[in-house]
Amino acid sequence: MKQFVLNGYHIHDIPTFYEEVNRVFMQEADWKLGESLDAFNDLLYGGFGALAGNEPFQLIWRNFEQNKQDLGKALTQAYYQKKLEQPAVFNTPFFTKQLDDLNKGKGKTYFDIILEIISSHTHIELVAQ
Repeated sequence: MKQFVLNGYHIHDIPTFYEEVNRVFMQEADWKLGESLDAFNDLLYGGFGALAGNEPFQLIWRNFEQNKQDLGKALTQAYYQKKLEQPAVFNTPFFTKQLDDLNKGKGKTYFDIILEIISSHTHIELVAQ
């Protein structure tokens, strides 16, 4: 089984998460994945970058617990707030609800959303280190 290693020691925020994803999965490509959860999800289906298809692979994520904090509540609040500052571009009611849920302790952090995306791909075995 193929293995890919996310070096979480390089991940501190959203931009560095995507830099690390690009380092791991897009080295041979002549383009890079943008800072988009949808794009990350699409990548995991395979067909470009280091993933030829939806072949099974192991994703080893180092510094997992620290990244859980780094991509946690405070970062997610700022992420949603930035979306709300651009109502012509983003779905304001959706992001308002996401932010309200997060502030009430029942919403998902950016990290939670990443894990949800990974777990939706049954060909991926996540190994947290």
